[in-house]
Amino acid sequence: MSLYSREDSSRECFFSPNAAAAPEGSSYATMGVPDELETGLADASTSPHAEVDAATARRIVRKIDRRLMPLLFVTYVFNFMDKTILSSASVFGLKQDAHLRGQDYAWVSSVFYFGYFAWAYPTTLLVARLPVGTYLAANTLFWGAVVALTAACVNYGGLLTVRFLLGVAEATVSPALMFVTSTWYTRDEIPTRTGIWFAGNSVGGIVSSFLAFGIGHIRKDEAGAVGPWRWVFIILGVATFLWGFVIFWFLPDSISSAKFLTPDERRWAQDRIVVAGTGRTEKTAWRCDQARECLVDPKAWFVGSLTLLCQIPNGGTQNFANLVLVSFGFTNLQSTLINIPYSVLTIAAISGTGWLAGRFRSLNCILAALIVLPPVVGSALIGKRDALPHGVALFGYFLLSTGPAALPLLLSLVQVNFRGVTKKGTMTALVFVAYCTGNIVGPQLFRESEAPGYTTAFRGIMVCYALVVCLSLGLRFYLQWMNGRRQKEEGIEAGVGASGVVGRSDDGAKTVDVAGGSVAEVTEAVNQVHLRLEDYEDLTDWKTVGFRYRL
Repeated sequence: MSLYSREDSSRECFFSPNAAAAPEGSSYATMGVPDELETGLADASTSPHAEVDAATARRIVRKIDRRLMPLLFVTYVFNFMDKTILSSASVFGLKQDAHLRGQDYAWVSSVFYFGYFAWAYPTTLLVARLPVGTYLAANTLFWGAVVALTAACVNYGGLLTVRFLLGVAEATVSPALMFVTSTWYTRDEIPTRTGIWFAGNSVGGIVSSFLAFGIGHIRKDEAGAVGPWRWVFIILGVATFLWGFVIFWFLPDSISSAKFLTPDERRWAQDRIVVAGTGRTEKTAWRCDQARECLVDPKAWFVGSLTLLCQIPNGGTQNFANLVLVSFGFTNLQSTLINIPYSVLTIAAISGTGWLAGRFRSLNCILAALIVLPPVVGSALIGKRDALPHGVALFGYFLLSTGPAALPLLLSLVQVNFRGVTKKGTMTALVFVAYCTGNIVGPQLFRESEAPGYTTAFRGIMVCYALVVCLSLGLRFYLQWMNGRRQKEEGIEAGVGASGVVGRSDDGAKTVDVAGGSVAEVTEAVNQVHLRLEDYEDLTDWKTVGFRYRL
């Protein structure tokens, strides 16, 4: 852990109150600071937080992990299963029972993302303003009910309606999980934790494949008028609804309300996010200046464009995977099992890249570029399937499995490189608007007239992933240039990923760079720095002295 001195006059330039930073009539010293932190922090020498040793700190982080990670992981398992089980239902009679023709199925796939698109920004604002645990729990109850009601659909219009509502319901999940992760974890911990809960996507793929395989053995005459595809939605809907109660009981709304931690542990957990994270998130207000700053920030448009390009392939392959596999000569039931090794490969890609991005601060963009190279090759092979043996084309299909790992890397970049609750919330909404747009466009590339080869679709996938490689490297060079520019302007030589918190010690203001990001180093920094009220202020990355971007 390193402390870099800088002149107090420079710090005043960045942190003094002004109209943009503090609403008229508010106090700079107390704006945005939680009530429980105001007492004792007005003066650096009074009531400092209790120091903890490295062993105690690791124990507290493990307590946080044990409480949060299973909840976030299982929520994402349901998120993926409920969204993509449509692919399995399509080969178990849904298209016939709902009388879908032509591009009807593609639009049933796409309309989910219209609902997601419509609710993406409002729910991102609500996630930051409402008790996040309670809000996510209520949303999960609604979401489960919508999934179960899908079984009652008998026509195209009914499917469009419930899929739109499902998009509205699931629009809250990813922003809420991102908010929770950036609230509780440091910038070095966020990529790994995001990789853990995002891997729930692929585990959900495995579980849904086994579920579909088992239910697929039910014959319609044995199940009465229900049929196998309806049972899939009933079972998943009820399970998701019940999970909402688990979230309500066990997911805390904030650090300060986390009853599984002691008061001293809560205080330490809050301070370490100020020192080595992206700032506190409690009791903040929506800031118009932060929203505008996000929209003119070049890195926001880099990440948004990358998300769009990653999700165009994702939208198509998620919903047409089983149909493509059936075209290789597999039966409907076999197609559900073939997706299991595909999901295992995706889990490995997401977990591995998440760990590497958390361990090495300069690898995130490079990993995003590397992880989409196999899908470039895979889509090229599938596009030429008529001239290749089925085995080679199937190998190309499995190469597509690493593509989903790009999105959690992009979500990590949002969480670690954007500071300010409104700015980060606006960026999160921008990412998921791009996410929705890509997933709306993706299924439309799979033209019914081109089945089973879908030549246009796989050419489009190849081009999109190739552009991801180029833009990922471009984003890395831009962030590197920004770090150099900030270093020159501020006169602070801080490492990549420095959080830029300014604290106090005997010889003046300091900018803290937790060089390695380990729990021991973060603990040392928290123990050494005396935080003051202004250090808890809701500032953006542009206005935080010493803040450096992870690459």
